[in-house]
Order: sequence, then structure tokens, then C-alpha cells
Amino acid sequence: MITAQHLTKRYGDRTVVTDLTFTVRPGTVTGFLGPNGAGKSTTMRMILGLDTPTRGHATVGGRAYADHPAPLTEVGALLEARSVHPGRTAHQHLRALAHTHGIPRTRVDHVLGITGLTDVAHRRVKGFSLGMGQRLGIAAALLGDPATVVLDEPVNGLDPEGVLWIRTLLKSLAAEGRTVLVSSHLMSEMALTADHLVIIGRGRLLADTTVTDFVRDCGAGTVTVVTPDAAALVRHLSAPGVTVTADAPGRLTVRGTDAEHIGRTAAAHAIPLFELTPGTASLEEAFMDLTRDSVDYSAAPEGAAA
Repeated sequence: MITAQHLTKRYGDRTVVTDLTFTVRPGTVTGFLGPNGAGKSTTMRMILGLDTPTRGHATVGGRAYADHPAPLTEVGALLEARSVHPGRTAHQHLRALAHTHGIPRTRVDHVLGITGLTDVAHRRVKGFSLGMGQRLGIAAALLGDPATVVLDEPVNGLDPEGVLWIRTLLKSLAAEGRTVLVSSHLMSEMALTADHLVIIGRGRLLADTTVTDFVRDCGAGTVTVVTPDAAALVRHLSAPGVTVTADAPGRLTVRGTDAEHIGRTAAAHAIPLFELTPGTASLEEAFMDLTRDSVDYSAAPEGAAA
């Protein structure tokens, strides 16, 4: 389990993370999301003891990362896949890590197999593609068979087969009861992979919820209605706080009430309904709506500059 308590990080007069508190529980894949500059990488670095919090603290498995006698056997992390000596082979890199942590050499071959690097294990890392480098970073994270896995943008540089592999891997790790925290900018992939979400913006917590609840709550409040008697339904739905927009002849978007009330109102006045659909949003739409005011660099619409 990962716990963050009131994490705050300042660099001079600039505050990057502010009073951040959340828990990452075992047995689930937790997506760590936020716009560029939101403080995700800084938070991960504080969890892993690479940055010292200005205030607050983080623990992994009940204690600070630095207090684990052999960290790789407790926490596996991928923050920067390219932080490998380019002259070493993948096998040499993993053997060195295993040696420093007392990890059996058999684990080296095992994680090379898991990540699909067996055939290139004795090639120098400087010749690796971005995707191969990512796989090596993930192999290093899994080397100690850790109970907690922290991965920052693990699908960077991976082809579709690699993305599917990562998705399956993360789910299998969580199914084994491990704690899995993963950041990504690919909302479509997070929708398929994550069970829980921690979303931050400008260093502050914006949401700590399940994927299902987050998407449902974002889409709540809109209902699509198709009826041949739209004008009559609009009249009967008229009430404070209720707005109705005609999207096309006979097609309405209703805000401020729910599908049950609309259905009962239509039935009470013998108004036929061809469709009555509560609104839903994709994870990407929900994320964009939540973080709209937390984006540092918003591009203007085409032609706005003119």
C-alpha cells in the first residue's frame, strides 16, 4: 500500500505539490492522472524518496522507501527508462541491479522473458529503440518481485502489441494482490486498465475515485430524449433548474433532471418516447472537463490569433 499524507513540495517560491493526501491500495490498478506540470512526477519522486517533501510524508508498505533494506524487493519503479549505461547489455544491467540487492540471478532471465527481451539480452542498450528501453525499465522494476509497482508513462514508445502487453501485465500484477500505481496521458488506455483514479491539477488533489464513478458522475445531469411530440414534452418539463436543448427535430438534451422523472412525465401526458438515454462521458471527456482550469498551456482555437 502507498500512503501520501499532506505532501507538499516547494522549489524556492514555487509550490509544485500542495497538501496532497491519497492512498493507493493493493489489488487494484490506480491511474495517476493530471495535465502536464500538475506535479505527478514530483509526487512519484517523493514517494520513492528521490525528492524530500517540504512538508508531509509518504510510505510504501507502511514505511518510508529509504527505510526498506532492499528497496527493489519491496518497490519496483520506472521513472526514467533511459537511465541505463549505454555500453551495458540488458543482461549486464539487470545482473548489476540483482547483485546489489541480493536478488537471485535466475530472476534476471525471468524478467527478460516476461518483457520479451530474451533475444536482445546481450545487445548494448545504446542500440535499443524507445520501446525496448521501456521494456528494460519495466524488467528492472519487476526484478525484485516487489509487492508495489510504480510506473511513470510505461507505454511510451510501445507499439499496439506492447500497449496490450502492458495492460495485461498491470492487471495481472493487481490480480496477484500487488499495489500498482501508473501514470499515463493515454486516457483511452487508462479507461481499459485502471480500476481507481487519483487526479491532480496544479499540485492539488482533484479526484480520488473509481473509474466507473468518475465517468458516471461527469456524465450525470444530461439525458437524451427522442420523441415525436418534443414541444409538448418541453412544456411539461419546464421547471426551475431544468434546461432543454433541441439538438435536431424531435431530439432533445435535458439538463437538471433525471431519466426517471422525464419518463414519468411523458407517461402522465401520453407523450411517446423513442429514446430516453442518461448521458455518459468517456474518461477523456471527464478528465478534460475536470482539469480544464488546471492546464498551464491552453492552445487557442485555430484562427483566434488573427
